[in-house]
Amino acid sequence: MTHEMLQNYWWLIMSVLGALLVFMLFVQGGQSMLANTPRAKRPLLVNSLGRKWELTFTTLVTFGGAFFASFPLFYSTSFGGAYWLWIFILFSFVIQAVAYEYRTKHGNVYGTRFYDALLHINGVVGPVLLGVAVAGMFFGAEFTVGKENILDVQAATISRWGPLHGLEAIASWKNLLFGFMVYFLARTLASLYFINNIDDEEVQKIQHRMLLVNAIIFVVLFLSTCAVILTSRGVEIDAGGNAMWSEYKYLNNYIDLWWALAILLIGVDLVLTGIIKSLLKPKFRSGIWLAGIGAILVVMSLFWVLGYNHTAYYPSLLDVQSSLMLANSSSSEFTLRTMSYVSLLVPFVLGYIAWVWHKMDHKKITQAEIDQAGDDEIY
Repeated sequence: MTHEMLQNYWWLIMSVLGALLVFMLFVQGGQSMLANTPRAKRPLLVNSLGRKWELTFTTLVTFGGAFFASFPLFYSTSFGGAYWLWIFILFSFVIQAVAYEYRTKHGNVYGTRFYDALLHINGVVGPVLLGVAVAGMFFGAEFTVGKENILDVQAATISRWGPLHGLEAIASWKNLLFGFMVYFLARTLASLYFINNIDDEEVQKIQHRMLLVNAIIFVVLFLSTCAVILTSRGVEIDAGGNAMWSEYKYLNNYIDLWWALAILLIGVDLVLTGIIKSLLKPKFRSGIWLAGIGAILVVMSLFWVLGYNHTAYYPSLLDVQSSLMLANSSSSEFTLRTMSYVSLLVPFVLGYIAWVWHKMDHKKITQAEIDQAGDDEIY
């Protein structure tokens, strides 16, 4: 495999990890619903999510680690430059871990309401700001890159940002639109997961009502986000490696990459099918798998039009030539080739996760199980 083929291969890997992360955000979506749930039923939701919350954080860390290994210039530019944005994201996940660890432990002087509030904060901040961070890859960010800076002892940083270091991304309405679209997707998937995982009549009724509301909002935001992306300009790379702004770049990518468009449409169809069947058939509980697989396909498709077809996947709003593309931001051919051997183990890891998931969820959570469990056995 050539260096270019390895770069494309690892972008495919990143698209899979990014898609899995978006799917796993149903944990955050579920946490944001605690305030809308009767207090007596909250333990059912918390313990349903408690069996999965570590997978979301692990996927986030794996996503960041894979970016560091395969496309280190993006890692140093985004994670190192827009650090205020990423600090807020990571801090929200830290308080999530604290909440699950101490919510029902003996000596909890704050009470469960305090830790439920922490879970709610992570449930809102996590998906919205992660969406904002990813939106910057479509709509651009305020940074410049100068690889010669690494030789300057006085300024040994490759990328430089404005004084807000990522906070300006939160002020962009396009980024916020993308962020809230991810948030309501997470809430929609959470309702589908609760319908699948919790055996309680009252919770089922509540989640069907919330599914209807969240799904409608999500569909509106998704269509609006797609319209903005397809009508936005992107950065195209010519044969000489020069970057230039190109109108309707992502729309043209979908036209050129017909297979990415096909995957997008299949994914959208699966998401809508999972939602509609769950709403029309109260006894149908497999909507999470239809909508979940659909969401994964949609996110993968978006990553493909973001990085393939001579496209800069991280445009610079300050200097278009500083925009990051697969060719100028990846690791060396040796590094990518070596990691590719390790990536062959990914199917086995995914198989193990699927097996563990099945063992944890083969029996639905009930109120009787929560009532009979001790404080050290529940979240």
